[in-house]
Amino acid sequence: MEKYKLIERSILKEFRRSIWSPFVKGVKEYKLLKENDKVAVCISGGKDSMLLAKLMQMLNRISDFPFDVVYLVMDPGYTKENRENIVKNAQLLNIPITIFDSNIFEVVEYVDKSPCYLCARMRRGNLYAKAKELGCNKIALGHHMSDVIETTLMGMLYGAQIQAMLPRLKSTNFEGMELIRPMYMINEEAVLAWRDYNKLDFLRCAC
Repeated sequence: MEKYKLIERSILKEFRRSIWSPFVKGVKEYKLLKENDKVAVCISGGKDSMLLAKLMQMLNRISDFPFDVVYLVMDPGYTKENRENIVKNAQLLNIPITIFDSNIFEVVEYVDKSPCYLCARMRRGNLYAKAKELGCNKIALGHHMSDVIETTLMGMLYGAQIQAMLPRLKSTNFEGMELIRPMYMINEEAVLAWRDYNKLDFLRCAC
């Protein structure tokens, strides 16, 4: 059996309770998808976004209503090795990715104050713009429950405010676009276990 089919089977069997079921539940409970949506699944090359791409692909096959998915990879200035890693893993998972280039790493290289914040903001803006160009009305990010908890705690501890990471968010800069987080109800431990079970090697940090 081909590797990607074994990976899909592991999601439906070994990780049904920890990954597949909470994924489907989150999509339904937060009404993240509707008929005729066109979703750009944003892939950074890490474990979370790669799993999200596979989950969305599997859901797309069995959904009760039609929706389209584009698997979007923005290269902000990856090394040759990191870019090849993303392409290799996409092929391994049988994910048909669309890659486009940007110069984000080059821009933030000389920024002293909050370069990571600026990088994240620029990444998201580029992804929104490309997704809209491709006719998408939504972008999907691979944030999971652990990210949600961490963001909330960081806001409380360092910003003296409750800053929640929502499962869906309408864009204020790109009319008609919405951000969704389909892995909202999945714990990071399950993602790590899935990665290790299938002996996968994803990017950890591409900076």
